[in-house]
Amino acid sequence: MASQKSFAKGSAAPGPVAKGSVRLYSMRFCPFAQRSRLILNAKGIKHDIININLKDKPEWFLKRNPLGLVPTLETSTGEVIYESSIVCDYLDEVYPERKLLPSSPFAKAQQKMLLEHFSKVIPYFYKIPAGKNSGEDVSALEVELKEKFGKLNQELVNKKTKFFGGDSITMIDYMMWPFFERLDVFDMKPCLDKTPELRKWTECMSEDPAVKATRHSVDTYKGFYKTYQAGNADYDYGL
Repeated sequence: MASQKSFAKGSAAPGPVAKGSVRLYSMRFCPFAQRSRLILNAKGIKHDIININLKDKPEWFLKRNPLGLVPTLETSTGEVIYESSIVCDYLDEVYPERKLLPSSPFAKAQQKMLLEHFSKVIPYFYKIPAGKNSGEDVSALEVELKEKFGKLNQELVNKKTKFFGGDSITMIDYMMWPFFERLDVFDMKPCLDKTPELRKWTECMSEDPAVKATRHSVDTYKGFYKTYQAGNADYDYGL
C-alpha cells in the first residue's frame, strides 16, 4: 500500500484503522517518514499507509495531527503518535518481537546520544543540494560534512562492528539510513571517500530486506526532487 497516491484537501477520509493493525500517515519521499516505514517492515507489524500531499493537506488529517507532520501513527483505538523518533520508539515498545532498541539503559542512552549527534548532520542533506541547485559554492559545506562523517566512521572503528549498535541492525541504523540512501541522489557520495567503515556500513544496510522494501530508485528520487526544487512537488511521481 506504500505506493498509493497521496490524499489532498477534499479527499474523502479513510475508514477506521483495522483491529490488530496500525496506520501510518506518510509521504513517499520523506526521509523522516521512511524511518517509521523501516521499523514497520523490520518488525513485521501489520499496517496500512496513507500518503499525504504535504502542500495541500486534507482537513481530516489536520484533525488527527494539527501540526500536519509526517510520520503520524494512528492505532485502532484512535491513539495518535507523531515525530519520527517517538513513533519508532513507540512501535519498538508496543511490538516487542525483534527488539531494535537495546535492553540495557546505558546502551539505549548511547544510541539516543548518537542520534542527537546525527541530528546536527541532517541539515547538510538539505543545504548542499539547495546550494548546488542555486549555483552556489558548497565546497565549505562538503568539508564540514566530511568531518562529521569522519566522526561517525570513528564510532564504527571504535566499536569494531558492522553496524552502529553491534553486529546486527538496530534502531540507530534505521534512524540514520534514510539520509545516506539519498547520497547518490544528490551526488554527495564522494563525501564518503575517506570513511571506509561508514561506506561499508552503507553497503551492508543496502542489503537489508526492510531497506529494500522502503527505498526508491535513484532515478525516481531525482525525478521527485526536481519537481520539489522547482516549487511544484509531485508527491505521486513515478506512480
